[in-house]
Amino acid sequence: MSEQVAPPPASDVAPPQPAVETPSPVEPEAKKPGAKKALGIIGAILVFVVIAGLKFGVASAIGNFLNKDETADAKAGDCIAELPEVTGTEEEEVDGAKVVECTSTDAAYNVVGRVDGQTEAQAKAGTACDEFLKEGEEGYVFYSIEPGKTGYLLCLTKKA
Repeated sequence: MSEQVAPPPASDVAPPQPAVETPSPVEPEAKKPGAKKALGIIGAILVFVVIAGLKFGVASAIGNFLNKDETADAKAGDCIAELPEVTGTEEEEVDGAKVVECTSTDAAYNVVGRVDGQTEAQAKAGTACDEFLKEGEEGYVFYSIEPGKTGYLLCLTKKA
């Protein structure tokens, strides 16, 4: 007869179980630093533009850049390119007046004097240039004065 071998006795102690389950490590979400950085830069630029626009006036800044006053530094002895001619007490607004070389064929007027710190009313009176003109000489006044402020005027004679 064959003998049967009994299986080893079962242990009365169960394998130890952890008291608290340890959570499995969680994978952090993949960050997109490029997108956040780009949004931050765009946001900073927008804030700067808005502040600059409020403080300086974007239209004014662009206008000053595009329509620079090319006669602002003109002085006696300079020449000015052709301007619309007016007679008597007429006035005409001029865009694009510019200082040119007196030897240039574009030179139409000689600057015989400059008066700074003039109001619009003083410029319109037309007497500021009297001291720069010879008796009987026909003169012209070109001025750049913002309303309510002071500016300069140029005393001109027609180039011979």
